[in-house]
Amino acid sequence: MAAEWGPAEQWRAALPQHAVLSRLRERAPAPAARPPLIRNLLFGLDGDLFLWDGERSALHTIGLRRLGGPDSAGLGRYQTLICINPPLFEVYQTLLSPTQHHVALIGTKGLMVLELPKRWGKNSEFEGGKSTVNCSTIPIAERFFTSSTSLTLKHAAWYPCETLEPHIVLLTSDNTIRFYSLKVPQIPVKVIALSDTEEETLTIKKGRAYTASLGETAVAFDFGPLVPVPKNILGQRGSEEVLAYPLYILYENGETFLTYISLLQSTGNLGKLLGPLPMHPAAEDNYGYDACAVLCLPCVPNILVIATESGMLYHCVVLDGEEDDEQSEKSWDPRSDLIPSLYVFECVELELALKLASGDEEEPLESDFSCPIKLHQDPKCPSRYHCTHEAGVHSVGLTWINKLHKFLGSDEEDKDSLQELGAEQKCFVEHILCTKPLPCRQPAPIRGFWIVSDILGPTMICITNTYECITRPLLSTVHPASPPLLCTREDKDVAVSPLRILAESQHSFEKHIRSILQRSSANPFLLKSADKDAAPPPEECLQLLSRATQVFREEYILKQDLAKEEIQQRVKLLWGQKKKQLEDLNYCREERKSLREMAERLADKYEEAKEKQEDIMNRMKKVLRSFHSQLPVLSDSEKDMKKELQTIHDQLQHLSNAIRQVKMKKEYQQKKMEKGTSPRKPSITLSAYQSKCIQTVLKEEGEHIREMVKQINDIRSHVNF
Repeated sequence: MAAEWGPAEQWRAALPQHAVLSRLRERAPAPAARPPLIRNLLFGLDGDLFLWDGERSALHTIGLRRLGGPDSAGLGRYQTLICINPPLFEVYQTLLSPTQHHVALIGTKGLMVLELPKRWGKNSEFEGGKSTVNCSTIPIAERFFTSSTSLTLKHAAWYPCETLEPHIVLLTSDNTIRFYSLKVPQIPVKVIALSDTEEETLTIKKGRAYTASLGETAVAFDFGPLVPVPKNILGQRGSEEVLAYPLYILYENGETFLTYISLLQSTGNLGKLLGPLPMHPAAEDNYGYDACAVLCLPCVPNILVIATESGMLYHCVVLDGEEDDEQSEKSWDPRSDLIPSLYVFECVELELALKLASGDEEEPLESDFSCPIKLHQDPKCPSRYHCTHEAGVHSVGLTWINKLHKFLGSDEEDKDSLQELGAEQKCFVEHILCTKPLPCRQPAPIRGFWIVSDILGPTMICITNTYECITRPLLSTVHPASPPLLCTREDKDVAVSPLRILAESQHSFEKHIRSILQRSSANPFLLKSADKDAAPPPEECLQLLSRATQVFREEYILKQDLAKEEIQQRVKLLWGQKKKQLEDLNYCREERKSLREMAERLADKYEEAKEKQEDIMNRMKKVLRSFHSQLPVLSDSEKDMKKELQTIHDQLQHLSNAIRQVKMKKEYQQKKMEKGTSPRKPSITLSAYQSKCIQTVLKEEGEHIREMVKQINDIRSHVNF
């Protein structure tokens, strides 16, 4: 069966049986009641998977390109990258640097950077394929975390620039963002204080600040793509453009702040904290008070995704702010800035735990389950991102980004693009994995999550808390089509079938059927917790079965019935069109036959008319010739012809005389030669002067003869012409 699969299906099926995962499953610790943080100990690089082993403080590498082949040796082959100076804290996240040479080992009490070794050899493995490789590590802000025991690391990310020396950005519980360089890992190169120092000194007994209790502390941040800084924010009148990365900082109360960061320049107000950014349309609860994650999609204008612990996702478009009444009152203040605004395009509610029906009621029970959500950017598709949490994995695709760019790039009076944007369907939400199928069960948290995009199609890889590996191919609706190969490029001159043009049109029947079959919800892959002995209550099992049956009925069978009716109606219409087209085809055949007979008759008439025309033309030529011959006066052409004939006659006479002279000279020379062959007579001695005179005469005669021969040849060629 595996031989019939493609390469992608082969490695997807072989990865869960890899030796690394089997060994980790054997010595997996007992699951905790509820982990405090979302873990992500998995990442990929160049077709290899890296999984962090906390017990050994090492990274295990799995080569995906060697899985699924006829040789089963790839299931037991892997490399282990051991830290020379292992971290003393528990690692809950691994993060690959933009230069792909360093890995950040992130914990709540510290951060350490592991330097990846060099690759060489046949399979481009670390240090030629050694099973165990020692790696150097760099502790970041070690003295700071050791001296401040109450501080915790809340969020960490790499500075997105690939040309500079790698920098790591830390958000700590004292509401401060610090930038550290790997060259100087103990001293921050830049510090951004997000709150006043006086407020942070007022703490509760447990050591938490009042601002944290009110939700006025930062919980996450994310960088946007490189953009030019606006002039009003930069505070300079110069014409030079300054490029910087926008840094969006999310607070727990839902407020978002903005600052522009550039480690190469520090001019004007660059790095000044702006905000909170106004959100439109405004909401009384400010779109929730339990914000936990923010993600900036790599597009311009920037699109922010704000997630809350209750499962709400807000897709916000960042646009330049407009001067309203409040800002117009502050316009006299030179320090007031026109900051960007967040326009909430849509809100999405994730189904964290499955909503099950209660007894005989059809309405599902409202679950109060909530948990932090972590947002992951898709490495292949910029309009897609993924959400991981304790209860599973969701995938969200924004199909309206292209229409938004078209609308923003059109004229103000262009209403068609606005209508297309309004008619565009909302985002796709795909519930891929559910680890809390029943309310009585504890969720099985995710230990690692990664998207593989360079191995024959986008694939999601999840590592559970018990090191179970789950691979699922992602939906290809949002991903752009791959460009065709040069060898498969079609000729532009080849005519395209009209049926294919009709099928590829904007409002084709195939797209209509796809829109009918489009599902708003699905049954995810269910994964229960590690407690295998405790059996779930039959009532909840029945609710789960009822929920799955209802989803299959509403999202699959009902929509397939609707699609079936549409297809049957379409078939009836096509049968009628086919019948009409067959009648038209028979009529066209009869018309073609009659036209062919008429064409034959016209061809015969044409031949007869052509022969008569040639006879008339010949008669006309004879008449004209006889008419000109009887004219008493010569025409101009005849006069010219007469002059030319007389000239040729004179030239012929001159040539005949010249030829006669040449013949006479020839006879004379022959006679002289014959006399020269007679018996030798006494030699006559000539003086030097006489010899010179004879040579001169002979030379002149030879030249004269040569000229005459040339003239004769010219006259012959002229006469022949």
